[in-house]
Amino acid sequence: MSQSSRRSPLPIILAVVVVIVVGVIAFVLLGQPTTPPPAADATQVTDAGLPPAVLETSTPAPTQVPFLEIVIAVQEIPRGVTIEPNMVALVPYPETAAPIQVFSNIEDVVGLIARTDIYREQPVLQSMVVPSLSDLRVSGVGSDAAAVLPDNRVAVAVPMNRLTSVAYAIQPGDRVDVIVSFLYVDVDPEFQSAEPNAFQLVTITCAVTGEVPPCPSGGTFEIDESAVRGVFDQRNLVGNITPVLVVPSEQPRPRLATQRTITDALVIWRGDFPLDGRIFVPVPSPTPIPPTPEPGAAAPTEGPPPPPTPVPLPDIVTLAVSPQDAVVLTWLVEARVPVTFALRSAAAVTYPTTETVSLNYIMQRFSITPPEKFEYNIEPAIRSIRQLNVGDTISLNQLP
Repeated sequence: MSQSSRRSPLPIILAVVVVIVVGVIAFVLLGQPTTPPPAADATQVTDAGLPPAVLETSTPAPTQVPFLEIVIAVQEIPRGVTIEPNMVALVPYPETAAPIQVFSNIEDVVGLIARTDIYREQPVLQSMVVPSLSDLRVSGVGSDAAAVLPDNRVAVAVPMNRLTSVAYAIQPGDRVDVIVSFLYVDVDPEFQSAEPNAFQLVTITCAVTGEVPPCPSGGTFEIDESAVRGVFDQRNLVGNITPVLVVPSEQPRPRLATQRTITDALVIWRGDFPLDGRIFVPVPSPTPIPPTPEPGAAAPTEGPPPPPTPVPLPDIVTLAVSPQDAVVLTWLVEARVPVTFALRSAAAVTYPTTETVSLNYIMQRFSITPPEKFEYNIEPAIRSIRQLNVGDTISLNQLP
């Protein structure tokens, strides 16, 4: 083979070198960071009609509104009501618009007493609540008695004295039962008067002849009247059955019956209410100011302090009862039925029912046997026994 016909390896080597060089350049170029796009031209107009730079400077950044949680009423809370957990709630409220003296914890509100009417969705302020009834001092919005009166009760005043008020032990806030006593007497159904009836014996005679009517023409009548009280009866007198008129020896003796009626009545107040209606504000006693001696006058000699001004005893009590029981109490007062208040225990919830007490009940329950009649007795004769009387008494003879 001649030399001219043999291919030279040089072109192949050059091709390999070129491929290697191209690969190295491509590897270097791909490893370089991407060049950021050129900045936008300030003269370029956006879709809003303004350059981007102008648009960024003209749009204000949004301001974050701070909120805080405050206590509001979720239902109407009348004045004088103790706030319960279900009456209030914690809600977010703009801090810049929040009232002064708001509460941020429900625990700080529960148990307080509404000083004024608090309406639904109204923030509860510190000036709207008080810790106790003694701080209930808002004027011009009704009486304190109405503020503490339960919503299902009404107040009614009833007379009382030392005996019926448990020796003045009952105080505002106590609960009492009402015991009444009735005096029963027999009455005539027609006249509604106490029996026995009074009978009128009438004798009619003629004024001229003295005989029984009919009288002669022109004659007049004479009537002999004698009022007697009693009932007609027949008695065996000296062997003969003779009609007689039985006359009572005294006024009818009423039959006494006592029973508990109204229960769990709330005592609102004893005695008269203050004229301004503020019953829970203690009235400070004025401090006496000694008179200033005149110049040159002798200093007065100190004597014994003046006696304290006697405080009048209360003779009336105001009770909170149901509307129907208020009518019952009014009827008892109008009928002048004796009323006694029994103080209930603060820890008691319910009491057993009671039975009407009468003379027959006393005799049977305590097994009292009436004494027998004997042919002899003691001297001096027992005509009365000791009787405790610390209150006013009601006599049937004194009633009109």
